[in-house]
Amino acid sequence: MPKAILLSNRSDFELSSYFFSFVSVLLLFFFGLLRDVISGCILMVLSEVPLTLPLLVHLDLWVIYCKKFLPPIIQNNYGKWKYHENPRPGVLLHVSESGDKLWSVRAASPRLIATDTIRWYAEMAKKYAGGYLRFTSRNNVEFLVTEEKNIDPLIDELTKQGYPVGGTGNAISNIVHTQGWVHCHSAATDASGIVKCVMDDLTPYFTSMKLPGKLRIALACCLNMCGAVHCSDIAILGIHRHAPSTKHDQVKKICEIPSVVSACPTAAIRPATVDDNQSVEVLEENCMYCANCYTVCPAMPLNDPETDGVSIWVGGKVSNARTEPRFSKLAIPFLPNNPPRWPEVTETVRKLVEIWAAGARKYERMGDWIERIGWPRFFKLAGIEFQKQHIDDFKHAGLTFKRSTHLRFDKE
Repeated sequence: MPKAILLSNRSDFELSSYFFSFVSVLLLFFFGLLRDVISGCILMVLSEVPLTLPLLVHLDLWVIYCKKFLPPIIQNNYGKWKYHENPRPGVLLHVSESGDKLWSVRAASPRLIATDTIRWYAEMAKKYAGGYLRFTSRNNVEFLVTEEKNIDPLIDELTKQGYPVGGTGNAISNIVHTQGWVHCHSAATDASGIVKCVMDDLTPYFTSMKLPGKLRIALACCLNMCGAVHCSDIAILGIHRHAPSTKHDQVKKICEIPSVVSACPTAAIRPATVDDNQSVEVLEENCMYCANCYTVCPAMPLNDPETDGVSIWVGGKVSNARTEPRFSKLAIPFLPNNPPRWPEVTETVRKLVEIWAAGARKYERMGDWIERIGWPRFFKLAGIEFQKQHIDDFKHAGLTFKRSTHLRFDKE
């Protein structure tokens, strides 16, 4: 019997199934196209933008074309900017081919802010920037100023209200971070709290441009990494250190056991009967503490205030300037959660910043500096003791190992 079955040998039922499937696909395509055309007409009316094919492709988002919300100076000079300068910390100057000038005044802002703060930002924008501001990807607020005389009064008011101006050029920008205890169910540490403490301590490096190069810090409250901890100069990562504590009498009542088993990326969960309860068991040697199981089964909590903590990673970056992008690597396996000010974390981050600032060359990022001096030398300067956690042991760990005979020895 050949493996391929001829179409003529199939039953009428099979043929009708294929026919209806084909018709269903055509109908879905037709109604999808009809929806996009209708939404395109709505978009054209609301935003006064001509309907084009590229716009139709993105209409699933149901957003108004953003260009109409740009400041007039940006609309008039769209794609015609001649050059950009950084005349002082926190102030960027954009000059167009027509001679128009736009100043971006950047101030530190929390990621989670009150409505009163947003209203105050709006008042400042209306007073000094023609009503225009924006938020950067690192949660800084930027006021788009068209008159140079408004820059100093705006900076004075921002500083007076506790919003330091800076974060441009060779400086530390605001920390991009995740939700933390405010919202995330799998958080091993807080996000906003640690960020507040670290940035309070590093404010002098935010309001000046005295560092060798730019420095990006990120925080993720667990290893699912909603933040950019995998590619930042310094990364603060919350970690769990034990497997979920399963409430066996509740698993069957509130969880779907097959979904729980399939949710584990390392196959560490399997069905089991515990004390006559249909439940699951966790192979802790396979568990990576990601909390995927807790996401689908509230009867498997992972959070533990006694053992959860923070790890520190270094050397990552997205930029391909001078050297290629690279992932962050583990520096400190564990620091305790010690709210409300997290002194151990704050002190460690400051130390890493200062030893990099003291030894790096101009424009040299943290990872480039470490690669130049060698990891043994970096560990010695930072006072980090080598531990078993520093050895990669995941499936493709060999790709991260040093695989050449070119070694660098610490002579000091």
